[in-house]
Amino acid sequence: MNIITVIDDGGGLMFNHRRQSQDRALRERVLALSDGSRLWMNAYSRRQFADTESGAISVDEDFLQKAPDGDFCFVENVPLLPVIERVERVILFRWNRAYPSDVKLDLDLSAPPWNLAETVEFPGFSHEKITQEVYVREET
Repeated sequence: MNIITVIDDGGGLMFNHRRQSQDRALRERVLALSDGSRLWMNAYSRRQFADTESGAISVDEDFLQKAPDGDFCFVENVPLLPVIERVERVILFRWNRAYPSDVKLDLDLSAPPWNLAETVEFPGFSHEKITQEVYVREET
């Protein structure tokens, strides 16, 4: 499965049970990346895509266990380590800002088996610059 997630400069995902930020341009990019595939998420994340009429979005609280190989999972508030063996690729968006956080990404993408394959910067709607990094699992 392909993971899509967003962090701040300190690796933070959430603060006080809420996402740190959101951005309309980033949501559009997430939908474009997963176009042609199913995009899985939980009900909390689906609220961020409330204005999206997409039959390609699947909502389930156990989405990381149910998503088949090749599909995309948008992750904001659940740990990834329990499903790490199923993760093929991580598409990481960086806010390029420091926000308060009490929930952090639980993956170390700077070490094997992860390899940074691509970096792209783009302007967000509410963020001057968002960085997209694509990490792929190295074959062993």
